[in-house]
Amino acid sequence: MQALAPGTVIFHRHRGYGVITHVNLLTGWISARFGSEARTLDLNLSTDAVQHADGEAILFRRTPPDRMPHARLMEMVRALHRAGYQKLYLYSWPKPSGLHWRWHLFTGQRDWMQRPWREGWYGSGAEYNNNPVMGWGDAPGATAEELVHALAKFDPQGLAQALGRDEDHAAWFEDVCAALLPGYMYSLDMERAGRDGLRETPPVPVVAVRAGLAPYSGPALGWPPGWAGLWRRTHVMPAPPIRISGEPELG
Repeated sequence: MQALAPGTVIFHRHRGYGVITHVNLLTGWISARFGSEARTLDLNLSTDAVQHADGEAILFRRTPPDRMPHARLMEMVRALHRAGYQKLYLYSWPKPSGLHWRWHLFTGQRDWMQRPWREGWYGSGAEYNNNPVMGWGDAPGATAEELVHALAKFDPQGLAQALGRDEDHAAWFEDVCAALLPGYMYSLDMERAGRDGLRETPPVPVVAVRAGLAPYSGPALGWPPGWAGLWRRTHVMPAPPIRISGEPELG
């Protein structure tokens, strides 16, 4: 993608070659001067089919971008599952503030709580807002296929560990993608216990990845294979630390 700034030479289907004099990327309008005209023309990047001098189209995206990358990651993981890399897992959960969601891709043994970390295989929605890339050499807005190729080039050894069969998880993930994509994502966030205790198996939380989407109203999602056992554990506060100082404590 070439830079777009005042001084850029462009081509217009009716005016021919010209030079940009002003750019407003917030609205998608530019001003340009053509030939010997004494005045500039205002052009819309969405409708006026403006091109760079070498013929590359200049496109202005009118639809709002995804505010989080999880849906695109789900598409990539589904594509890899279908290609035989079924030991690839996507864990997502909210930050304590609840404003952004984190994500983590891991391979090998399916252990949701003790996940192996590889550099570049995790990220945060807060960082994504400022730099909308996953972090393994991908481009903003890359398709699922492009993400797969970028990840394979970035860490072939790590991706090789995902090669294998995990049919239960792959079937669960396929059903989740069919229910949620392209507008929603799942969050594996364990619900905190209330006054009446912890619910045994609440539905998997679902979050919209774009602003303006209605709350999810589809079927309730079950938890992934290997997750149900976590609900049978007792949820208690950790015991206070033991003080071994040799000094008596005053009552």
